[in-house]
Amino acid sequence: MENTTLYAILLAVLSVVILYFFLTREPENLPPSPPSLPIIGHLHHLKLPLHRTFHSLSTKYGPIMNLRFGVRRFVVISSLPLAEECFTKNDIVLANRPKLFVGKHLGYDYTTLISAPYGDRWRNLRKIATIEVLSSHRLNVLSHVRRDEIRRLMLRLARGGFGSDHRVELKTLFSELTFNIMMRMIAGKRYYGEGVNVDEAEAREGRKLVKQIVGSGGISYAGDFLPILKLVDYNGVKKRVVELKEKIDAFMQSLIDDMISHLLHLQESQPEDYSDFMIKGLVLVLLLAGTDTSSITLEWIMANLLNNPEKLKKAQDEIDSLVGHDRLVEESDVSKLPYLQCIIFETLRLNATAPLLLPQASSADCTIGGYFIPHDTIVVVNAWAIHRDRELWEDPLSFKPERFEGSDGAKQNKLILPFGLGRRACPGAPLAQRVMGWTLGSLIQCFDWKRVREEEIDMRESSGTTMSKAVPLELMCRVRPSMEQLVPRD
Repeated sequence: MENTTLYAILLAVLSVVILYFFLTREPENLPPSPPSLPIIGHLHHLKLPLHRTFHSLSTKYGPIMNLRFGVRRFVVISSLPLAEECFTKNDIVLANRPKLFVGKHLGYDYTTLISAPYGDRWRNLRKIATIEVLSSHRLNVLSHVRRDEIRRLMLRLARGGFGSDHRVELKTLFSELTFNIMMRMIAGKRYYGEGVNVDEAEAREGRKLVKQIVGSGGISYAGDFLPILKLVDYNGVKKRVVELKEKIDAFMQSLIDDMISHLLHLQESQPEDYSDFMIKGLVLVLLLAGTDTSSITLEWIMANLLNNPEKLKKAQDEIDSLVGHDRLVEESDVSKLPYLQCIIFETLRLNATAPLLLPQASSADCTIGGYFIPHDTIVVVNAWAIHRDRELWEDPLSFKPERFEGSDGAKQNKLILPFGLGRRACPGAPLAQRVMGWTLGSLIQCFDWKRVREEEIDMRESSGTTMSKAVPLELMCRVRPSMEQLVPRD
């Protein structure tokens, strides 16, 4: 009996060793790679934030690197020409998403617009998102929602700010603004601020869950890379994800039961395309992609402007010249405010909310930059590194909206990747640009802004997957005397 047990253990160990060497056997002509360790590969190199770690490695090993995290192969791209090659020549081959634990449980078993593999289901989801939810016509129809929420923000900022400075914390205000806009577009409900049209218990639980949903993008599961760890629930990640999945599903179902009239109307005529399952996944993606990213970008914009007050003055002068002091800026004015748009572009370059684009997975062998990329490789584009590439940008670490002005600026605009590239680029870019442009124009037109202290604002970023400010932004705010008659009051 003892010999049988011993043989079984030896056979299991031998099987693991053989499997390891089979899985880690390297093909020829792979991209350059740092030194690795047995079993874990390059996991020991990883430090947060990842975009800085990858950038540091790329300065030594080149703009395309081959990394192995346990049994999964990663290729990290840190140059624009190679990124463009990924999304042009290899666009279909790299149109899949990697199948990871979190995507299975929080992405409705890889069926959402973000997590679904490339194919007919994904194409249908993309069509629904771009035509039925995020089309120009649909966004125009719902412009009153954005107007009302921006006016409500102006009202909150103005309290205590007529004739005197008062201190405001913008991170929370921007987060509540973008979430209320998205929820009203989807479901007609407000969860934050005055005028909440759900009962307090529902609003409280909804706000709590939203924070968990937004934070779920930073959940990593070691079993994705070291399969043996699937045998144990290390740090309780599996339990937390499953519990969050159940809460998310119940929340999404309550939205479907109560509203989402536009999609439910389509469901009546096309039930095979608009199942409850599909609608819940689509709403989840809209909340994940359409709230946190815009609010974080707005916070970075204001931080950049207050560290560069001459840029703020230039933007204010532009609005005064075009719009004047007799009416509030409207969404239709934003396209006529080129410097305002330059400020947004420069912030998207310098402080990309998603410094690493969503990972792609190769569905077949391919080549990038002349190197061999095997099937089922996870390809990650480091947009943060590309946006700081000295071969593309003059003085890349400085905040210079002027680089996007004029005809040369149009060329520069093609060098930034805030919404991704290729067929899986973010379809919500037009909505994000409308929200950010209108909100920023209103903030600059209606208020004078100052730093809380004389020293520059702390621009350190957090270590999460979305690059928010490490220290929430607080500023001194005062209604401009010329706008006191137009700014909303209680």
